[in-house]
Amino acid sequence: MSSLLEGKDYVFTSESVTEGHPDKVCDQISDGVLDAVLAQDPMGRVACETFVTMGLVIVGGEITTKAKIDVHDIVRKVVNEIGYNHPKFGFDYETCAILNAIHAQSPDISQGVDTGGAGDQGLMVGYACDETPELMPLPIMLAHKLALKLADVRKKNILDYLGPDGKSQVTVEYRNGKPFRVDTVVLSTQHTEDILDKTGRKITDKSRKEMIDVIVKPIVGKWCDSKTKYHINPTGKFVVGGPQSDTGMTGRKIIVDTYGGMAPHGGGAFSGKDPTKVDRSACYMARHVAKNIVAAGLAEKCTVQLAYAIGVAEPVSVMVDTHNTGKVSEKELTRLAYKHFPLTPKGIIEYLKLRRPVYRKTASYGHFGRKGDGFVWENTNKAAILKKEAGI
Repeated sequence: MSSLLEGKDYVFTSESVTEGHPDKVCDQISDGVLDAVLAQDPMGRVACETFVTMGLVIVGGEITTKAKIDVHDIVRKVVNEIGYNHPKFGFDYETCAILNAIHAQSPDISQGVDTGGAGDQGLMVGYACDETPELMPLPIMLAHKLALKLADVRKKNILDYLGPDGKSQVTVEYRNGKPFRVDTVVLSTQHTEDILDKTGRKITDKSRKEMIDVIVKPIVGKWCDSKTKYHINPTGKFVVGGPQSDTGMTGRKIIVDTYGGMAPHGGGAFSGKDPTKVDRSACYMARHVAKNIVAAGLAEKCTVQLAYAIGVAEPVSVMVDTHNTGKVSEKELTRLAYKHFPLTPKGIIEYLKLRRPVYRKTASYGHFGRKGDGFVWENTNKAAILKKEAGI
């Protein structure tokens, strides 16, 4: 987000999607393949892409590994766990066709990576701010929590008419640069025909109210007021969803995966990529650096950019931007970043413990602002030393 908005009044919107969204189905399959490889071969190289459409899953990409994996089994397991386990949802794990088009990594790439160099060129961005306990922007955190709540209510059969596909969107009003209230909530969820009104063109008022009361208000309630607008399935109905309705592909939800548009994005997707791919591992480290700077109280907001050249270990550049909220200079924060965080691909992989099968759970509801053993980049273990050395 531009520093031009700092301290001003504005509205900002972020969206999220459920695990049953076609693009997220693909992300989870790709990361399911990655996890299966790393579980047997931590040094395996994986670049796995997935495509889904009506009744069909195509898995392709480049994999070099000693592991023996069953791609068909992985696909069916992931699709079933997401909830596409009945023909009524238009896509079924038992009957979908699967095409495996995976081959080996190019030796021209591997010879540069084998020596510890980056797997590609590119720029990667990390961000943190003090708007939420997770040190994430409020709009994307609320959108993720709504999408997660939608899935939880479906899986627990609390609202038995919900399907796996769904999207959320939250618009937050900022005053003096700080979150003030939620202006608008959009929730679009796949559902059965059971909740259609007599016209068959829209859901009933009863089901709309249920979704607001059971899903929306428990998440965003404290930010809402009498002027908050709720758009629940605003097209009227959402019976046909998932891969039956829309084609999905790995890597098409990169803003959902990161900061909801509040920070720049280098353009590279995460899912299906082993940690030698700096598209993934360097973004995780950039988030870790930014989060520790904010956790240390050295800034209210922080953007970190890392950039790499293929086959070269050290980053070609490191940039820290505190959006006019820093307690010390950005030059000093950049020096501290170099000193306290390993920034080579090998160093990042070892420090963040990335050669483990921890990736499928990152593939829905965001890679950042999460808790759990696999999310090492969310730790704030360097905050104390950064604060001490900055003299704050």
